[in-house]
Amino acid sequence: MVTGQGLHVQPRRVTVEDAHLNLGGTPVLRGVSLTIEPGASVALLGPSGCGKTTLLRLIAGLERPDGGIVRLDDEVLSGGGRFVEPEQRRVGMVFQDGALFPHLTVAENVAFGLHKTADRDDRVGAALDLVGLSALADRLPAHLSGGERQRVALARALAPEPSVLLLDEPFASLDATLRVQLRTEVRRLLSELGITSLFVTHDQDEAFVLGDEIAVMQAGRILQSGTPGELYERPSDRWVATFVGDANLVSGEASAGQAATDVGQVPLVAGLNGASSGSVDVLLRPEFLELASDGAWTVDTVEFYGHDSMYQLTRDDGHRLQVRSFTAPHHRRGERVSVRYRGPPTVAYRTD
Repeated sequence: MVTGQGLHVQPRRVTVEDAHLNLGGTPVLRGVSLTIEPGASVALLGPSGCGKTTLLRLIAGLERPDGGIVRLDDEVLSGGGRFVEPEQRRVGMVFQDGALFPHLTVAENVAFGLHKTADRDDRVGAALDLVGLSALADRLPAHLSGGERQRVALARALAPEPSVLLLDEPFASLDATLRVQLRTEVRRLLSELGITSLFVTHDQDEAFVLGDEIAVMQAGRILQSGTPGELYERPSDRWVATFVGDANLVSGEASAGQAATDVGQVPLVAGLNGASSGSVDVLLRPEFLELASDGAWTVDTVEFYGHDSMYQLTRDDGHRLQVRSFTAPHHRRGERVSVRYRGPPTVAYRTD
């Protein structure tokens, strides 16, 4: 059991096995399997409409699967003829818009759903302390900022001391600066509590910050799961490669552990994707490409972000490349440049 400023959390394992769900005759989940170990934080990353929120609702008990099983440790929550009602699952959920009651104060919103026990006020106070809103307990939601409203929603989800916390794009409605600040605070808080958590997001940067592991989802299926580093460095297919981070896929001929490409010889990861020989598409992350003056490429645009510069290049035959440099721009729009690879062994995908 983990204790955090008056709240007591017993993290549990979440297991989803071969979950199927149709909504209105349309398949939304197509054989989804996912395991979240006790106390782990997993980010569910994917484009809009891929089934991320539906999977959260399935775990919470707001949807019933057409097939498959949902477990909390060894307890079956859904499937095999059994269905545990949402209020009996000890699963908390934070919605995208916060879903606060406008006529209730902050404290009353946090208390909503708690049984009227002797420690009810203590748990409300502890939850508000956790999110730093004790001084605003008597305010109405209309008098709060967007970040404060999301903190209230988080406190309300934590007050019942759930074993699992589900968060459905909780920072999507916030401005960029507040979003970065709040996601870092929430990640630290949930790590300190040791609660099992699943975040839904379509933002790769957010997934990298929030997840000990990331599950990448598309069209109702989980395509790959792993640590942020594994997904970035060893994506399982072209789609994952381009969705998780900036990516160039360039044609090449693989042989003897490397590929001949338009940017020179590129070392390949041994035994991955079965693309050790023949025609391949090679993954080149922009930060592993190096520019020099004069060459076959033309600088189309230069974007300077303070900590790095991103170049968009084209060649006369129409091929395009992205190159990231961790310096101020050294090349200008319209300049001719050459490109070479200066990175670790990378992955390649067969083209036949």
